Amino acid sequence: MSGFALQAYLKERRALVDAALERALPGEDVPPPTVHRAMRYSVMAGGKRLRPILVIAGAETVGGTAAMVLPTACALELIHTYSLIHDDLPAMDDDDYRRGRLTSHKVFGDAVAILAGDALLTLAFRLIADNADLVRDPRSIRDVVAEVADAAGTAGMVGGQVVDIESEGKAISVETLEYIHRHKTAALIRASLRVGARLAGGDAAAVAVISEAGGDLGLAFQIVDDILDVEGNLEELGKTAGSDERKQKATYPAVHGLEASRRQARMLIERAKERLGVFDARSAPLCALADYVFERKN
Repeated sequence: MSGFALQAYLKERRALVDAALERALPGEDVPPPTVHRAMRYSVMAGGKRLRPILVIAGAETVGGTAAMVLPTACALELIHTYSLIHDDLPAMDDDDYRRGRLTSHKVFGDAVAILAGDALLTLAFRLIADNADLVRDPRSIRDVVAEVADAAGTAGMVGGQVVDIESEGKAISVETLEYIHRHKTAALIRASLRVGARLAGGDAAAVAVISEAGGDLGLAFQIVDDILDVEGNLEELGKTAGSDERKQKATYPAVHGLEASRRQARMLIERAKERLGVFDARSAPLCALADYVFERKN
């Protein structure tokens, strides 16, 4: 897998996603313009586009194409961005920087930032509905809507965030930490891979394998995020480093230590790649993305 040209793959798919997001988002002059400017400000600020690329890679792993899943790929990016806007608010993490620029509420105020996040979440489900025209079986959209809603709601991201907030400043169990990370972050990453595979017509066995790999990949991503918050800086991360410690958040390094956290992330990445081996050459992009998750600096 080491010979896979990951940077070219990422560049090409980011360009596809960015162009599709540009088309999907209302223009800044469309009434009411303030909220549309705020939506665009956060979505088009850059970012890795990891979740939409995982949707595409999930489809490709079972023989599909990017074109078949592009609206849903964009939907996952909108949901991720909405969560960042809300996480950064004073009532939540109270962060000043995201993706190397001022956070939404610092530019547009709390109220518009909240509404921009709400608008991105609802637009995401419109985009998933639009995907029905691009797949072999439009009935799969019902399953994808349910899957994304579960991954983004109290059974996934929102639920993990609630437990994360309630755990600040407390000594928590290893099990609670695992719950937070698997729900707050891993659920949406796992869902990204699963819905890509489902929309592209993957059978139950293929989706099950991709789901297990996605769970490992998602947990590894959050562990690496925890490590970067300890070791990174604003220039590298695009956000203020050290915020987890200041807020006494539950993190892998705080509970397990840095070296043990690195070992756990590496183990999860290797296990995900091993699971994906059943897809042979078609898994090359996903395996390379798994290594990228471990080695990234932001």
